[in-house]
Amino acid sequence: MKYSLRSSFARLTLFLLLALSLLTIVGRMVKVSNAAFFCNGWPLCFPSEPLGYLTLAHFAFVGVAFVFMALVWRKAWREQKHHPVILPLTTVTGVLFVGQAFVGAILTTDSPRHLGVLHTLTALSLWISLVVLVLVSGTLEKDGELAPRADFRQRAKDFFILSKPLIVALLLVTTYSGLVAGSKAWPSASLTFWTLLGGTLAAAGSSALNQYIDRELDKKMQRTAKRPLADGRLTSAEGLSYGLALCLISYYVMAGYVNLLAALLSLAGIFYYVFFYSVWLKKATVQNIVIGGGAGAIPPMVGWAAATGELGLAAWILFAIVFMWTPPHFWALAIVRMKDYENAGVPMLPVIEGEEKTRKQILIYTIELIIVTMLLPIFDLAGSVYLVSALILGGFLLYAAWRVFKVGGNKVAWTMYRWSSMYLAFIFLALMIDAVV
Repeated sequence: MKYSLRSSFARLTLFLLLALSLLTIVGRMVKVSNAAFFCNGWPLCFPSEPLGYLTLAHFAFVGVAFVFMALVWRKAWREQKHHPVILPLTTVTGVLFVGQAFVGAILTTDSPRHLGVLHTLTALSLWISLVVLVLVSGTLEKDGELAPRADFRQRAKDFFILSKPLIVALLLVTTYSGLVAGSKAWPSASLTFWTLLGGTLAAAGSSALNQYIDRELDKKMQRTAKRPLADGRLTSAEGLSYGLALCLISYYVMAGYVNLLAALLSLAGIFYYVFFYSVWLKKATVQNIVIGGGAGAIPPMVGWAAATGELGLAAWILFAIVFMWTPPHFWALAIVRMKDYENAGVPMLPVIEGEEKTRKQILIYTIELIIVTMLLPIFDLAGSVYLVSALILGGFLLYAAWRVFKVGGNKVAWTMYRWSSMYLAFIFLALMIDAVV
């Protein structure tokens, strides 16, 4: 298709490109001339020398480019919600633009070296995404039709559902537990806020991308058929855009306000869950949940890294606890929803190996899980509060797993599924209390 400027969206993206070009030129002049030394402050400054007005001009160009970016973003979300490329690309470009300004603002003060690298990489990524957006939008013969005004409350609810809030909440419990355990005290309000905000965005974004990948599969399963993307209440482009935006923002939050290790671990968790598990493992092997459990096991390590800036033995044991907890938890659900997984072609253990073998594996993994939880007190990494709690909670979970093994049936498996959810929350709660008493 030939490039043209027939659509107002294409013309608007070109104006954005020109505004960003001017911003880059002026920004380079500020850096070469050291004009920033004569106009300190952000987003406004008061020049102490004539050269300082160059810095002020740079801030003004930032504002102009931001206005054009906001217009492009608004137009894409109103008129291109069905376009599989333009909406996600516009969304990513917008996040990169804001991220560039965000990191640039931090760099006006003393900041870690990795933020300078992030600033450079963001600038390069922003230019690439914007140029591609200009080229792609130039293939539009006309603007998209304005979508009918939708129920705002329903759309907000659908985006909320797209985030899998219950899973996010459980992951935040493990993240905060790692943060408290690593600090060996209640962490500061600031560190807590930014760590949990970054964790929330990463988990919610990953969940949205998972539902985007599984949108056709979800239609075949009773449990997931009413999800926003599977049911068509949100377009696939909206789901992809939403997930990408949250994941990108989460990294900027972690890198800017927590530390580099926590940011990289969070990013690793996103890639693990989205690409390694959702794209490949889920449909490829009966061991999908066993191997894929590593994604959900990363959050407590993120919390530990946020508190300490490193990963000690305790952090790896927390990883192992969640890793070993995942298979019996999800296999219990897979027994209850076996027909769903069979219809969708997902090779879950009860579908491939049968319910009897699955029940046995649930018991085996539960025993191994309880043994792993004992490693913390064995290595003197947790005290008596955690030890007693782990034994009591482990006893209840073992009883539930034993009933799954001996009795069988969906009702018992569902009980195991619910108990295992509460087990993980309470054992990490015990870890927190143990760390501060």
